[in-house]
Amino acid sequence: MPLPRSVRHWISFGVPVFFLGLIIALGTRHGRPAKSQIIDTKQTATYQEIKSYMDRVRAIDTHDHLQPFSNIPHRVKTPEGEGMTLYSLWAGSYYVWNHPLTPWPDSGIFSEWWAEAKDDFEDARATSFYRYVLPAFSDLYDVDFDTITETQAEKLNGEIFANYQNDTWLHKVIMEKANIELMFIDPYWARLQFAEDYPFAVPLLNVTTLMRGSHPSQFEIADNNPYRFAQKRGMKADTLEEFLMVIDAVFADAKASGAVCLKSTQAYERTLHYQRVSRERAEMVFGKPKDVITLSEQQEFEDFMFWEVCRLSAKHDLPFQVHTGQARIQGSNPMLLVDAIAANPETKFILFHGGYPWIGETAVIAMRHPNVWIDSVWLPTLSYSTAKRAYHEWLEVMPSDRIMWGADTVQAEGIYGATEFTRRAIAEVLAEKVDRGDLQKDHALRIGKQILRDNALKLFPSLKARLRRDALAPLS
Repeated sequence: MPLPRSVRHWISFGVPVFFLGLIIALGTRHGRPAKSQIIDTKQTATYQEIKSYMDRVRAIDTHDHLQPFSNIPHRVKTPEGEGMTLYSLWAGSYYVWNHPLTPWPDSGIFSEWWAEAKDDFEDARATSFYRYVLPAFSDLYDVDFDTITETQAEKLNGEIFANYQNDTWLHKVIMEKANIELMFIDPYWARLQFAEDYPFAVPLLNVTTLMRGSHPSQFEIADNNPYRFAQKRGMKADTLEEFLMVIDAVFADAKASGAVCLKSTQAYERTLHYQRVSRERAEMVFGKPKDVITLSEQQEFEDFMFWEVCRLSAKHDLPFQVHTGQARIQGSNPMLLVDAIAANPETKFILFHGGYPWIGETAVIAMRHPNVWIDSVWLPTLSYSTAKRAYHEWLEVMPSDRIMWGADTVQAEGIYGATEFTRRAIAEVLAEKVDRGDLQKDHALRIGKQILRDNALKLFPSLKARLRRDALAPLS
């Protein structure tokens, strides 16, 4: 049998056949090439050390939607009364965005629901929208949801119901288990209210509906309505000039009420390409009722208002969080914002969700524009592997003091799961860089703390007055 060409090649260079045979033997098992070992970063000593340190960091969560305790969504009727159940946790998670969830039965009996719902998750097992919730079950309830039995499910449901009889559980999970010190709460249910319903709550001003305000008929919810705000303050809003004075007063009120930033979610409604529209053109559109104004006219007004919000953002020193990426995807690429970013250098833009899936585009925007920060909020929940890739890439192209994070959920278990997912992803990335020799361990620990806490304190210095605890939790 003739020798393989590769062996004849090395023999021609004088390599002894004995050594070639030894190399081939070491590289094969049972006549087949040896498979390369898969290294799980989470099993390395470096990861364990970094993750342990990051778990101690009292984090600052820059975005969540936690409503007052009595309004936490998806409570259902049960034989024991209304309350939160296992169904409630899944119904309030991102799992339902892409996957089925059996409705809660009219009987309110858990076993009736679980008999059908237990098979709902089969096609979601690998998705991040499913897996980000699992740490809450394993760490808070000692349950492996992937292998959960009917008995365990019944017990879990009962524990959830009991935990939500008052807000003690919510405080314990967020402040102790998730180790979150401060949490920005985006009140989409009442955008012009700046209530602090929790000791860790930090208010912000959601400007989404303000930019829509060409006419009072654009508003259905009173607490989102700047015209109602004007009436309560005795201000007029009959002309565009008067309306802009009202908006400026809203910003001042927000700042005085403790709001630390702005937030826009218009990416769910329209393109992020905001053209420069003249004041004269905006005046022509202003005042037209919702059933009269055309779509193009309304978009022009919103374009004008976006630039006005950018100006007011700088004036009132309220950094501007902008939802980018996953939303109305045909118009949510963060690259669409570059002209506005470049033209407003005094405005501090925070590009939310890393622009997923355009994480590279988001990176180069931040690389080129020092008035841009990246918030990885929601990204590990969207795609854990993409989040890891993003952290790797961002840390290679931009200063580490311009990356933040947030959980972006609605109840204690979701917040815990999203927080744990984020800590894991960052710790994996930093451990990989350390073990490759690309980063010193002490530098990695500093970067992890920056992303989880210090960067928010630097961008929002007023937060320092709200701090009540040391930066690191004591060693357990």
